[in-house]
Amino acid sequence: MHISAKADYAMRALLELAREPARPLTCEAIASSQEIPFRFLKSVVGELRRAGLVRSQRGCEGGYWLGRPAEEITLLDVARAVDGELITLRGAPLDGLDYPGPAAGLPEVWREVEAGAAAVLGGVTLRSLLPEGAAGGLARTGAA
Repeated sequence: MHISAKADYAMRALLELAREPARPLTCEAIASSQEIPFRFLKSVVGELRRAGLVRSQRGCEGGYWLGRPAEEITLLDVARAVDGELITLRGAPLDGLDYPGPAAGLPEVWREVEAGAAAVLGGVTLRSLLPEGAAGGLARTGAA
């Protein structure tokens, strides 16, 4: 399994925004704080904005905020917003995958791996990853 740099950077950027949700942050501030390449972060934030996970405002008082409360954004939401499918095989989704003969059971294993990863990522909210006291503390959604 591969976690893309894009998904990692997106999650880190959103956690920066979740830490102080009332205050907008610039891409420059997020990139500096999380040691993320600015140009790459700028494109990632654009994808997060299109997915509704961040909102933005231009101008000297502008920047980025979370698009929804931190307890409503899971790592699965973030991964799917920037990468689409969680797991692909040679770039193709797993749903139509079918092998002949003795390998016939293998696609189901790949689908189970994807379902397990989705369950883990879907069970972790941004808020649950914040230190106690930041943006209201911990809140897991309960998935394993």
